Amino acid sequence: MISYNPKDWFTFIFRFHKADTFRKLIPLLIAVSIYSGIIAWLELEFWKLSDKNNVRNLTVLHTLLGFAISMLLVFRTNTAYDRWWEGRKLWGSLVNNSRNLAMKLNTVIPLDDKWQRSFFRKIIPAYAFALHHHLRKEQTRIELFEDDEHKHVFQQIDTSKHVPNQTALLMYQHIQTLYRENKISGEQLLFLNTELQSFTDICGACERIKNTPIPFSYSVFIKKFIFFYVMTLPFGFVFQLGYYVIPVVAFICYVLASLELIAEEIEDPFGGDENDVPTQLLAQNIQRHIGELI
Repeated sequence: MISYNPKDWFTFIFRFHKADTFRKLIPLLIAVSIYSGIIAWLELEFWKLSDKNNVRNLTVLHTLLGFAISMLLVFRTNTAYDRWWEGRKLWGSLVNNSRNLAMKLNTVIPLDDKWQRSFFRKIIPAYAFALHHHLRKEQTRIELFEDDEHKHVFQQIDTSKHVPNQTALLMYQHIQTLYRENKISGEQLLFLNTELQSFTDICGACERIKNTPIPFSYSVFIKKFIFFYVMTLPFGFVFQLGYYVIPVVAFICYVLASLELIAEEIEDPFGGDENDVPTQLLAQNIQRHIGELI
C-alpha cells in the first residue's frame, strides 16, 4: 500500500506513480482524442450538421445520461471501497488476535517448557504468512519452519492443500496436548479458544471477499455504458465547443474510466497492486510482535 502525506497537494498533482490511472489510460485517451477530432471535422467541415436542430438535442440526452452514469459509478466505487475496508479490518483483527493469543500463551505455558514456547512463537506468525500467500494465490512458503527443532512437526503441512487450515489445526493440536499433559487447565483451554477460533473466521471472511467479485453483468454494463457515452459525446458538444471538443471529451473519458479502474483495483484488496491491503507487511509486524511477547 502506498504511504503518503494527505496534506501534500502539489506532490499528488505532479507525481505519476505505477498505480496512477493517467499512465494506464494514455493509449485510450490518445485514441479518443483522434476519434473526437475526426467526428468534429466531419460535422463542422463535411456534413455541416450545425444547421439541423434535431442533432443539437443530443446535448440534452448526454446531460440526462451523465446523471445516470454518475450514480452508477458512485455506487460502484463505494461498493469496491467497502470490500477494501472490510479486508483491512479483517487483517487488523488478525493482528490483534495474534497478540492476544501470544499474551495468553505466554501466561499459561510454563516457563520451563521452551519447546512449546518456541513452537507458538513460530506458528502464530506462520499463520499470517500462510494466509497472505493463500490470498495471493501463490505457493505457500514455510521459511519460518526451517529449523531442526520443529522441522518434523511442520513437515505435516501439505502445501498443495489449504495451508491456513492446516496451520490452525496444528495450533489446536498443540493446545490440546498442553491440556492432556496437565500444563494448562480446562478453564485456560476455554480461555484460549476465542483467539484460536478467530483465525479460521478471519480466513473464511477474507476468502469470501476474494472469491466473490462484483457480478459480471453489472461490471460489463458499466463498461459498455461508459464506452457508448464517451463515443457519442463529440456528436452532442461539437456545435458549442468546435474543435475544443477534443480535449473536453478526452478529459471526460479520463474521469469516467479512472473511476472504473480504481474500483477494479480496490475491489480485490488482497492482490498485488500498490493500493491493496499490505498483508505482507502486516504479517511481518505480527512476526515481530509475537517474538517480543513470547
